[in-house]
Amino acid sequence: MIKFSLTLFYSVTVFMGAKHFLKEAPSTATYPPELTISRFSGPDVTPSPACLAVAPTGEVFVGVDMIGSLGKDPGKGRILKLIDKDNDGTMDQHIDFAEVDNPRGIMVLGSKVYVLHTTFSKETGKATGMALVVFEDKDGDGKADGAPQPLIENLSNTKYIQERGTDHATNGIRMGIDGWIYIAVGDFGFHNATDRSGKKLTMLGGGIVRVRPDGTEMEIYTHGTRNVYDVAIDPYMNVFTRENTNDGGGWNVRFSHHIQTGEYGYPVLFQHFTDEILPALVDVGGGSGTGALYMAEPNWPAKFNNVPMMADWGRSMLYIHRVTPDGPTFTQKEEEFLAIPQITDLDVDGSGRLFLSAWDGAGYSGSPSKGYVIRAVPKDWTYQAFPELAKASVEELAQLLKSGSAVTRLYASQELIARNDQQANAAALAIASDAQLPLYTRVAAIYTYAQAAGKDGIPELTALTKDAAVKEHALRALADRKDVLKDVPAEPFLEALTDTSTRVRAAAIIALGRSGKTEVATALLQTKVPASFVEPAKDVEGPHATPNSAIVLPHLAVQALVNLHAVDAAVANINGANSALALWALRYMHDQKAVSGLIGAYGQSKDEKLKKQILATLARLYKKEDTYDASWWWGTRPDSHGPYYKAVLWEGSKTIEAFLKKEALKVPAKKQYFRDLDARNRMEIAAFAPVKKAEPVVAKESKIDLDKIKSKKGQVGKSSIEDVLLAINKLKGDPGKGKLLFTSQGCVACHSVNKGEKMKGPFMGQVGSIMNREQITESILKPNASISQGFATVTITAKGNKSYMGFVTEETAAKVVLRDIGGNVYTVKTSDILSRKEMKTSMMPAGLANALSYEELASLVTFLSQQKK
Repeated sequence: MIKFSLTLFYSVTVFMGAKHFLKEAPSTATYPPELTISRFSGPDVTPSPACLAVAPTGEVFVGVDMIGSLGKDPGKGRILKLIDKDNDGTMDQHIDFAEVDNPRGIMVLGSKVYVLHTTFSKETGKATGMALVVFEDKDGDGKADGAPQPLIENLSNTKYIQERGTDHATNGIRMGIDGWIYIAVGDFGFHNATDRSGKKLTMLGGGIVRVRPDGTEMEIYTHGTRNVYDVAIDPYMNVFTRENTNDGGGWNVRFSHHIQTGEYGYPVLFQHFTDEILPALVDVGGGSGTGALYMAEPNWPAKFNNVPMMADWGRSMLYIHRVTPDGPTFTQKEEEFLAIPQITDLDVDGSGRLFLSAWDGAGYSGSPSKGYVIRAVPKDWTYQAFPELAKASVEELAQLLKSGSAVTRLYASQELIARNDQQANAAALAIASDAQLPLYTRVAAIYTYAQAAGKDGIPELTALTKDAAVKEHALRALADRKDVLKDVPAEPFLEALTDTSTRVRAAAIIALGRSGKTEVATALLQTKVPASFVEPAKDVEGPHATPNSAIVLPHLAVQALVNLHAVDAAVANINGANSALALWALRYMHDQKAVSGLIGAYGQSKDEKLKKQILATLARLYKKEDTYDASWWWGTRPDSHGPYYKAVLWEGSKTIEAFLKKEALKVPAKKQYFRDLDARNRMEIAAFAPVKKAEPVVAKESKIDLDKIKSKKGQVGKSSIEDVLLAINKLKGDPGKGKLLFTSQGCVACHSVNKGEKMKGPFMGQVGSIMNREQITESILKPNASISQGFATVTITAKGNKSYMGFVTEETAAKVVLRDIGGNVYTVKTSDILSRKEMKTSMMPAGLANALSYEELASLVTFLSQQKK
């Protein structure tokens, strides 16, 4: 029932003993022949690498995290600086750059290194939250000069980091060509995150937050995702994520295109209210998305370039998502790229060297003996030294801004902005205005100029909105900073609302929503709502991961109207030609004026269809989401009925209830309609639910009450693996009962614990000396997480229409010997083999422990952990 979980490079001493071995590719990894893969560092230097970032000059900064996602003890994390002096693909020097716990994201900018990590109290040793900080190495010795400078504090939920660990907290960081740092927020969300200016922000659930490099102007970019670990940003500021799984709730992993202000629906809208969300581009099934990178480097093979590269820890695979423009969004096609055991992160330098980190079976609490970093380069790659930007002239920096390398353009842009002079600004503007240059170059220059010139650049950027090739990006740059946007006239954006390009119209809508000018609401209300804006049928799950480009513009228009709090304009349009958009926006406007306006419009209308839509809008407004104070969390399997998670009444609720009751009494035959409204919106009005009152919607604590459920059969199958591990760590288990379970659960059919027994699957007689309790538990629950060395499933097709499946126990030039899961041995002549394929899954099926209680699983794990013969 159990498998070993040996590290990919299981003979560490061999690899550490001879440097030339380090240059070779991992023996069981699969990689394209167009690439050269080398081992950059091993677990002796970089155990449990949770994240990494690469300076444009090639220095690799690795976040070592031996607390892991469920550990709670501080003092086990650090940032290492790795240097390859001769550029041969192997680390030659490592320096302890800084000590931080739970590093989750790193970004390098000149002498500054930005780190997102969990913070701990020195007095109590308990977690106090998460923070985005910046270290600086001014003297160039490879070490941070003193304590970091906090940029954002309280960037996660302290209560649940203390109770669970950092498994659903805030994660990766990456800078776009617009100069913002984009932060992936898990569904812990945060309460009163505070930036350097003192601005506070609260976010219920996950999404993307962004902030300026000086720690100011913090704002929510998108909302409604689950456990985002990192972001990939292309040269045109398209943001992509591969979001984590729902731990069994059926949502799996989604690949999404993030459009600013978009609502993606987790957990309350993307089951029964999918008409209101921006859908993901695809649901790819189970997994765990981790690091992300948009590869845009000219020396990479075309087939692997200009694509989002998305790591999946759960599938031990780096994927490429080939995206195709589809109006204001994309469609995609996923394909496997690099197989790397529990890959965590990736980044590329200015010479095109791709570095990737692997957790490699380090468990949920980290391990000092697992994990490594590898380097991948094209076969014909040659090292190219990155320019010393600080010594470059403005003319030289301008040439670098025209580079085909996204890395080069980003760092050249930041250096030009840092120069803070008119010559640099003029150089950027000249490039932005040159219609002969590639679009990616002009876009980089537009954002460079916008950041450097600030308010003084408004006239020139406004002029660029007349250029169709860059109109979208000029509009975005004009609206990118709210302190500048207040001085920008609305006309360029209003004019763009009728542009033939849906991307231009999207940029204009987002900008108007950020403008604070309520007078633009009437124009926004002209946005057409497509026929696809239809709520899912009763008790039917709607499509939450099917591309729908037609819904993007009205969705953004609704978000803009809500941001402007354009209640008056929306009410005035209830009986207008585009009432659908007005009513859609009013669903989120908990304002007495909205309630009065809806009731008034209902009385004036003779359109029965419109009146039903008004009733539905009022039902939606009856409750609202409670103010999030971070004292609760919805757990790994939240109530996803919607439309609210922790719903509460507000001052307009009484008026709505009285009106709905009155209307229901007028036509008793329509009472079922009102009952359906009540059920859909969880109003819990007794008059509409006389048979059985609905259960109140309250926040569900994720904290496990072990005394109540530890003996409950089937609890293992009903829980996420993280919750199971949290429970197992608190239960000792009875090894005697575990030994009996080893037989009764069928483990003995495939595994032996004594050397004298027939060898079948992986030997369990010494598993306790190789794996800790957490790793054993993971191997039972997730057999495919890290397949034992030598026990990958092989399928062989041979002459005579014969096929075999098992793992190879012996192989010579003349024969291959296989043993299947039942211990049966088959010998196949090499000359008879027609095809041979190594599978990426374990022969051990998942779910064998689902029927167990926590106590039973703890007993089985304890028994196995004592096997140290």
